[in-house]
Amino acid sequence: MRILLTHTPDALRNYYGEDALAALRQHGEVKLHQGDTPLNTAQLIEAARDCQVIVSDRQTPGEAAVFEALPDLVAFLRCAIDIRNIDRAAADHAGVLVTRATAGFIDAVAELAIGFMVDLSRGVSAAVRAYQAQQAPAIRMGIQLSRSSVGIIGYGAIGRRVGELAHALGMTVLASDPQAKIAEPYVEQVALTHLLHAAKFVICLAPANAQTEKLMDARAFAVMQPGSYFINLSRGELVDEAALADALDSGHLAGAALDVGRAPDQMPSPLLAQRSDVIATPHIGGLTPEAVSHQAFDTVQQVAALAAGRVPPGAVNADMAKRLARLGVSAA
Repeated sequence: MRILLTHTPDALRNYYGEDALAALRQHGEVKLHQGDTPLNTAQLIEAARDCQVIVSDRQTPGEAAVFEALPDLVAFLRCAIDIRNIDRAAADHAGVLVTRATAGFIDAVAELAIGFMVDLSRGVSAAVRAYQAQQAPAIRMGIQLSRSSVGIIGYGAIGRRVGELAHALGMTVLASDPQAKIAEPYVEQVALTHLLHAAKFVICLAPANAQTEKLMDARAFAVMQPGSYFINLSRGELVDEAALADALDSGHLAGAALDVGRAPDQMPSPLLAQRSDVIATPHIGGLTPEAVSHQAFDTVQQVAALAAGRVPPGAVNADMAKRLARLGVSAA
């Protein structure tokens, strides 16, 4: 089996790792991408022309042309959960299997959420910046998390973990998610408007879809209590960034923390990231050795399953993947 791993050298170091690469090589001949930028569609087609499997980083799209131009391609494995830039319909039509990885970054993202709240509540980054500029930081009263409240928008696995950690710190925990039935006794499930009004810290963890596009708009920010804080660890599409800037400009919000945004590869937008009342990190919520290894080894396990003639875990269209038969895999 010939396998194309699409990660750039930097992405390979940060998002795959030598252990996973060595394990992947036990199941086939691995071809590496040597360029410094992600493969575009034409480059991907050329690189994968003789490969049966593509193991794709999140920035490499699986457009229709890929599945149309690669008759030998059997499986397109995504080393991430997000498969929105893979043309599922085209993959189905061509009979190519598409898979995704599981969420190995729950603890990593939840811990960053707590770190953001600590930083915002005590002005840590502002003091660091002042000292680094050889200035005396402003001395201001902080917020004690154990007497404060957090509102979690989207109560999936990360939301549950954030709620657990926040409760352990003594915070009042509110959550809003129309798809969830929350059983934890320390979490109050409320409507979104109630959450926005009642929470000192609002953490956005909802999935990105048509229903959540610009969920946090001018009206939502206006409902938040004066002097509150907004944190986004989900996707940039959920936030109207002009509305967030206006809420910060007016002083209605005391600050924000962003690990995602509408810049390329879900990076925080520079116009927000450069603000003194914003803490921004470059989409590193899930960037820990444990989280990265989890998702990389998900793809190794998927390739191992294919080599053993089994439908791999994480398959999203096994019933349409007729090319699996070439590897002796039955989708039935």
